[in-house]
Order: sequence, then C-alpha cells, then structure tokens
Amino acid sequence: MARAKPMRAAAFAPQNSGETMKNWLRKHPEVRTIRVAAADLNGQPRGKRIPTRFADKMTTDGTRFPVSVLSLDIWGEDIEDSPLVFESGDADGVLKPTDRGFMPMPWLEAPTALLPIWMFRENGAPYEGDPRHALSSVVNRYKERGLTPVCAMELEFFLIDDSGKKLQAPISPRSGKRRKAAEILSIRALDAFDTFFTDLYDACEAMDIPADTAISEAGLGQFEINLMHCDDALRAADDAWLFKMLVKGLARRHGFAASFMAKPYPEYSGNGLHTHFSVLDKNGDNVFSNNGPEGSELLKNAVAGCLLAMPDSTLLFAPHANSYDRLVPDAHAPNAVCWAYENRTSAIRIPSGSPVARRIEHRVAGGDVNPYLMLAGILGAAFIGIENEMTPPPPITGNAYALDLPLIPDTWDAAISAFEKSDTMAQIFPRELIRNLVMIKRQELLYMAELSAEEQTTIYLDTV
Repeated sequence: MARAKPMRAAAFAPQNSGETMKNWLRKHPEVRTIRVAAADLNGQPRGKRIPTRFADKMTTDGTRFPVSVLSLDIWGEDIEDSPLVFESGDADGVLKPTDRGFMPMPWLEAPTALLPIWMFRENGAPYEGDPRHALSSVVNRYKERGLTPVCAMELEFFLIDDSGKKLQAPISPRSGKRRKAAEILSIRALDAFDTFFTDLYDACEAMDIPADTAISEAGLGQFEINLMHCDDALRAADDAWLFKMLVKGLARRHGFAASFMAKPYPEYSGNGLHTHFSVLDKNGDNVFSNNGPEGSELLKNAVAGCLLAMPDSTLLFAPHANSYDRLVPDAHAPNAVCWAYENRTSAIRIPSGSPVARRIEHRVAGGDVNPYLMLAGILGAAFIGIENEMTPPPPITGNAYALDLPLIPDTWDAAISAFEKSDTMAQIFPRELIRNLVMIKRQELLYMAELSAEEQTTIYLDTV
C-alpha cells in the first residue's frame, strides 16, 4: 500500500449547508434530475429520483421514507414479521443530506447528481438502525478521548463478461481478445482495460473519491484500487460505498460487469477489502508509533480488541452466503484469529515501513461488505482494546494456515448466531441495529438455502 501522507478531510470543502448545495445545482444547469440515497444494512443504496426544480426543499427539509427501508433483504423485500413494518404502522424516518453534498453520477447517460442522505427520527435523533450513524457513534467515542482514526481501504473487484451462461473475463477493448489467465501486478492486464480505468479515475476525481494505485490481482480479470488515507472515518466509508457504486455502474456503461462479490469464481482467489488504520492524538501524532518497528502499547491494545471481537464480528466481514466460499485455507483470505508483523497469512497484519506511519491492517473482510458496518466493527473493537488496555497473544510467525489457531466461524449460520449473542457487539452497535441485521440475515439464509450456487451468483453479482 502506498505510504501516502494522510489526507485531511477539510481539503475537500464539503458542501455542508443547504445554501451551498443549492449553489452547486445552480452552477450545473445541465443536471435535470437528482438521486437521493442512503445505505441500507446490506450497503444497498435506497432512495428517490427527484427533478432538479424540486431539489431546494430536499436540501433544507430532507425527505421521508419508511424506517423499514434500511432493513430490507438482499432482494429488496421486507423482513417477514418485522416489527418495523405492520406492527409499527411502517412509520417514516426523516432523511437528511450528509455533509458530502451533491456529486455527479458519471456512469449515467444523462447529467445527474447524487445526494447522499442518512436517517433520523421525527424528533431529530439519529435512527439507530442506520449503518452510517453506527459508524458515527464509534468515531464520537474516539473524539471524546481526543483521538482521531485515520483509515484507508484496498478494494478488490473482478471485471466480468456475464452475457453468456458462464462468467468469464471480458474482451479487451484494446486488443479485442479475451484474457485466458490471471497475472499478478501485470501492466499488460491494466493496459488491456485502459479506457475503463481512465474513465474510472476521471469519475473518481469528479466525485472527490481519493483513488490511488491500481494493480492487477491474482484472479482472472481481477483488479485492486487503493483509496487514500483519510482522517475522517465517515468520509472513508462514504468513499468506499460510493466507489463500489461507481465501479459497477461505469463497468456496465463499458459493456461488461464489475463485481465485488466475495467469490465469483471457485478456482480463483476472492475479493477482499483490507482496511488500514492508525489513530492520531490531539497534536496530530500517531499513537500507534513508538519510533520502532514493533509499535506502541496502544497499537497492541487495539490489536487485542480486534482479535477479541473477530469471531463475533465475522458477519460484518462476511455478510452473505457466497462470502464463506472465500474464507478457506490457502486462498489469500485469513480464517484464523491471529496477528503478525509483515505477514499476509494473518488476519491482523502490522506492515513495515516508517515508524511514524505505523498502522494496523485488518485483512478479514470481503469486497461484498457494507463499508459502514465493517469499519464500525473494526474501529469499535480497537477502541474496546484501547479503553481496557488489553494485551494480545504473541504475534505468529510463518504460515497461519499451517498453525493450530482459533478460527472464525466458517458458516453463515454460525456467524449470524455469534453476532446476535455477542456481548462485544452489543458494546459497539445499538440493540436495534443488531436485531434488524440478524432478522435480515436469517431471512436470506432461509431463502438462499433453496438456491444453487449459480443462482446465488446471479443475485450477488450486481448487488454487493
């Protein structure tokens, strides 16, 4: 991962007032419609299309839709017997703009703007079932101690031709040929889709998504793009959520699909979403650094918290049926609860490099996660370790797959149960969010059991 200087959120000049957002629209008269969208618990964008001439009311008063909309299953269906629907009259929440403001949607033909929103109660209190509010609550705990998490994510995805009965790599617009093998860190593989990546980076610039290095990965048609370090964890999660939306939409405009699903191909490594984070104090100094390679005691406290929470938070890192096809030995996806220095077989890796940039890399999550829930789970667990001055076990050496180590849940059902019953998760997430997520996953588990792997792939390919 690039050793980049952390990016200050203030550099983006967020559009955090209704008047500023109105001015943005007036400066872009070509925009005829807007989309307002919030992330549901599966990370799916839920919202509305609004003609631009009615947008002023949205920027000042917000909009409304049922609270239950943030707790739909992967098909977009209500949860059976959910207390959020008929039992409560399917009451509305109030959706207000985040401080992200308007941004273009470069994957659409017509000039269109997107306005990210999040949900509040009628009395103005944050809705506790909103994943973005869950992350905000965790970040506020750090702020109360004078601490600021600095986060970056590495997102892997496949470019896929799904026009036939079998998934395969798309035809290169440059050569007119279809690649037959994967090539790790291949410039040739990147160049084969140069028009797509050029458009993608231009779109990231237009949307203020800090996309950095792109590489080809171990799977056929698989790539990874790093998002730069940011000292605003909410913004980092926003960036990942928006990036996934952008990549999938732009790929379709280029005539193929892009997928972040955990395991599109049984024979290739799956898609990961690795999170790097450090923590700054009030002076802007990295509290994980002790000016040496081993890192500070606070770093080890945070590692211990992440290890404690890992089995119970597996559902956040592997939220779907297909996720568990990735979490198998010798497949570049960690399945053991352990940490190490400069070791990519471990779940928690401490990268080498300059001591002032000492950080933790959390390697468990797949590309199919909800970035808000995933980051809340990681930072929340680290905070528990710091707050309780926890001590981790000794770091491992060698191949983690060959060692006798405790494992994370290896089935979806076990992960759901562990999350539901966890005292640790109850220290990180509101009770209502835990209840709602478990209801969603229990319903999906029931229905997915009736589908073949191919049918599941059809569902997950474009959604996650």
